[in-house]
Amino acid sequence: MGFFWTIVVLVILLGVSWRYLGSYMAAVYEGRVRYLWWVERPIYRVLGVDPEAEQSWQRYAGALVVFSGVAILVTYLLLRVQGLLPLDPQHLGAVSPALSWNTAVSFATNTNWQNYAGESTMSYLSQMVALAVQQFVSASVGIAVAVALVRGFARKSSPTVGNFWVDLVRGVLYILLPIAFSAGLVFVGQGAVQTLAGPVTTHNALTGAKQVIPRGPVGFMEAIKELGTNGGGFFNANGAHPFEDPTALTQFLSVFLVLAIPFSLTYTFGKMVGNRRQGVALAAAMVIIFGTWVGFTSYAESQPNPAVAAAHAVSQPQGNMVGKEVRFGPLSTSLYNVASTQTSTGSVSGANDSFTPMGGFGLLTGMMLGEVTPGGVGSGLYTILLFALVAVFLGGLMVGRTPEYLGKKIQAREVKLAALGVLVMPVTVLVLTAIAVSIHAGRAGPGNAGPHGFTEILYAFTSQANNNGSAFAGLNGNTAFYNVAGSIAMLLGRFAIIVPVLALAGVLAAKSVVPAGLGTFRTDTPLFTGLLVAVILIVGGLTFFPAVSLGPVVEALSHGRLF
Repeated sequence: MGFFWTIVVLVILLGVSWRYLGSYMAAVYEGRVRYLWWVERPIYRVLGVDPEAEQSWQRYAGALVVFSGVAILVTYLLLRVQGLLPLDPQHLGAVSPALSWNTAVSFATNTNWQNYAGESTMSYLSQMVALAVQQFVSASVGIAVAVALVRGFARKSSPTVGNFWVDLVRGVLYILLPIAFSAGLVFVGQGAVQTLAGPVTTHNALTGAKQVIPRGPVGFMEAIKELGTNGGGFFNANGAHPFEDPTALTQFLSVFLVLAIPFSLTYTFGKMVGNRRQGVALAAAMVIIFGTWVGFTSYAESQPNPAVAAAHAVSQPQGNMVGKEVRFGPLSTSLYNVASTQTSTGSVSGANDSFTPMGGFGLLTGMMLGEVTPGGVGSGLYTILLFALVAVFLGGLMVGRTPEYLGKKIQAREVKLAALGVLVMPVTVLVLTAIAVSIHAGRAGPGNAGPHGFTEILYAFTSQANNNGSAFAGLNGNTAFYNVAGSIAMLLGRFAIIVPVLALAGVLAAKSVVPAGLGTFRTDTPLFTGLLVAVILIVGGLTFFPAVSLGPVVEALSHGRLF
């Protein structure tokens, strides 16, 4: 299938899923889907939870933080005692303390940053119990936070925003498990490896050479890796490995899965607040920016690699094939990697580090916009709603009225919480990057000097603070400094945004609805969509332009041209 038709089919399928998956998710979180009640009830009894009792935003946030903390500790302990546990056919030992901590934080925050090669570090049990389980529950946590914020807009004078435990369980049972299982069957049917039989050893009869080929329970982990916008792969090569992504169909399915839930949640939002046009406005803003970045990055990668061109080594009629999976080429790889970086997934179908300078610029800046186009499962929706409140505030100033969004007055407290949530990520990225380039431990990480080495550091902290997990692979992240600093970035990028979001949900839920008047700035029109896009671009551009100028832009100009 050509690249053009791939885009056409993807748009059609996403349009269908936007309507029907979005409506289904609204029904799940409104309690209208209960066909697995016989599974739900025992879980609530074990947790000691009354599913009918709702929580204030403080108790909701407290339950979320406690659950995530326990998840981090359990994952850490499993990795530390890995060598004593079963399902370890390669006899891999315990993971080091710093790497265990970084990995536990990474998977519990839906980042899936990997400072290790999975096939040579993690046992089957660690991959399945410690990591794959976190890929389900961390994704469900993100959706739960988004739904809690939506309830804040939808409710009137309410002291509660839902029940975290109920939202968590329903997200896993009714959304993630059924879709991931179905997708896993496709991956395995197409050739993705799914076995507990251990690695296989092959011998070359002519040379006598021996090769050990790792295998494992890959196929079904691949499905939740993409669906939950996780990105943590079984193999170090991630989505470029044929055991993870064996065919063009699985390549296409991967892209669809990472986009399906984040885009569909905008319909869920519109349905739950009783105004579907509001969801359309958010989805339109996502599509505009996402489509622009796909086009920009694909064009950059369709050009010859400037370093190869300068060496006069080979002709490059297909564009930049350096670091690309030869089965898919520059265009398909660009679509996959842009979808991954703009959904906080972080899986890769080609080496980001070998993209052209401006191709890398596209991947990097897509994350710097806050990963709201469409962003991760849940995180994309709740973050773009923070931007929407900022846009509403500006729009209210333009018409000379108190800003309103969905009938709720947006006053000083709401604007401060929204601004805090928007600024956490860029402040974290810039401060940690500045520290890294200022000390020896940070400068020792990049495998390249000059602007490309700076980009490797900047990309790493941008990825981790956005809970993305992709990397410019030239950076050696498995050091004490980067394991600790990366953990700080991932924790702040997750919880320092979630807590203000839940506080905002509580404040909005307690408000009454103000009737719309002649001076009300409408938020379901193309004008508001344009303003929202402008706010996202301006915030990202003003914040990160100096840093980006020192990295990919300088590198591109050093070759004499941008493209």
